[in-house]
Amino acid sequence: MSMTGIQAIVERILERLEVKNQVRDETLQRSRELIRTCALVTRAIHRQSWDDARSLLAQARSQARAMVASLQGHPDLFYTGYTGDALKEWVEAEVLYAIVVGETLPTPESLRVPDGVYLGGVAEAATELRRHILDLMRHGRLEDAERLLTWMDDIYDALILVDYPDAITGGLRRAVDVLRGVLERTRGDLTLSWQHQRLTIALRNAEQRWSTSDHTTG
Repeated sequence: MSMTGIQAIVERILERLEVKNQVRDETLQRSRELIRTCALVTRAIHRQSWDDARSLLAQARSQARAMVASLQGHPDLFYTGYTGDALKEWVEAEVLYAIVVGETLPTPESLRVPDGVYLGGVAEAATELRRHILDLMRHGRLEDAERLLTWMDDIYDALILVDYPDAITGGLRRAVDVLRGVLERTRGDLTLSWQHQRLTIALRNAEQRWSTSDHTTG
């Protein structure tokens, strides 16, 4: 038998590593499932299938809680990329739903996620609003589209104040740069829609005046 005792020490370490490896494999699977559910939430929101969106969001919430609970005692796994990415997708789904339906915005404390993950999810939710705004514009709901554009503006104005290294914010700077470009395109699209609507109304009013004038003359 070894007098140093190193074999016994390594065997205990191996037992702990085996547990950690199992937790890692389970977390990878949980993160994939959570990301998939959040994508379905976003699709339901854009389709305005509110019952489906609420049901899927509850499912995502349960999946996120279960994933985080399974990482108790494994902080190194909690702060890995795949865990953070999945939680960020969940934050995005929660924030997007709250903004679109007019509910109170969830906080990092209420979701129990790290600040960097929360900020990244908010940035991506604001970017995703463009798709919903375009759908509203196609249906002539410009006032509703304007409300969501205001949200995009407010989120961008708030996030540009977060001036910390990517190691702290989880790469927020790039997400904010993307949001800026999407915001400007969306603002331009909505401005053109408002102009088109005003022109259409003006032409319709002019036609009515001409029709009335011709009828009176006749």
